[in-house]
Parts: sequence; structure tokens; C-alpha cells
Amino acid sequence: MVSTEYDEDEVTRLKIALARIARLVDRQVSGDGMTRTQLSVLGTVARLGPLRLGALAETEGLNPTMLSRVVGKLEADGLLERSTDPGDRRAARVRVTEAGEQLHRRLRGERTRLFTGALARLPAPEAQALRSALPAIESLARESAQQSARPGPVTAGHGRP
Repeated sequence: MVSTEYDEDEVTRLKIALARIARLVDRQVSGDGMTRTQLSVLGTVARLGPLRLGALAETEGLNPTMLSRVVGKLEADGLLERSTDPGDRRAARVRVTEAGEQLHRRLRGERTRLFTGALARLPAPEAQALRSALPAIESLARESAQQSARPGPVTAGHGRP
């Protein structure tokens, strides 16, 4: 069995490092003034293709009201298009527009260049350590997303009860 006890300093260092990276990327790749949530929704729809709003809300971990506002803003900016789901006329779907796809590709390219440059400046052992850690980082991201989607309060340091 894997121990669930983690050194608080290491957890704090990981949290700070990930947050710092996210802030730096957000500052350097602005997304034309879009919020992080808007960028994430646009990226999800661009990657996964047309989605029902319910599936998008679940993927993004957003409540339907918040998602509706975000989609409305992206739609008003001509980046997403909302339509009735042909399989269920009561449900709505969203798809990325050509302008949204172009913006997504440009921002993804800028972020990729930013990370590629930073990785190239690392000493080889540290770069290899990051490659080796990718599966664990991806698992952490998945678990964090699943945890945030579960109902109930988060308890300090212990996830949800």
C-alpha cells in the first residue's frame, strides 16, 4: 500500500512551482485578454470537438450557470458557436469557429515554444527527471480534476471527506 503521508514542505513547493508556472505562462501568452477559464473552455472545445454543454461543464469542472456565461462571452467574441444537439433537441452543443480554432492554434504554439525554450535551458538530468515525472504529473492533474468535480466541501490537506 502506498503511504498517503506527504512532507508538507514538498507539497507546498510543488503547489507553488505549478502555480508559478501557470502564472508565468498566462502573463507571457495573454490570450488576447481572455480569462484562464475562457482559455480553458476554448481549448477543450477545440481539442475535443463539438460538445454538449453538460459534458463541457463536467470536463471543465464548472457549474452550468458559470459555463453559460463563459460560452456566451466566447460566442459573442465569435470563437464558439452554440447550436441545438441533433440527437436531443432539448440539449445544446458548442463547437469552435474558424476564428476560435486559429486563436487556439496560435496560443498553443506560443505556449509550446515557451515551454520548449525553458526545457532546453535546463540541465539534461533535470529535463530527463521532468520527462520521467510526466505520468505522475498527469495522474495528479486527473485526480485533482476528479476531486474538484465531486460534491462536498474540501477539508484542509485531506481532500473531501
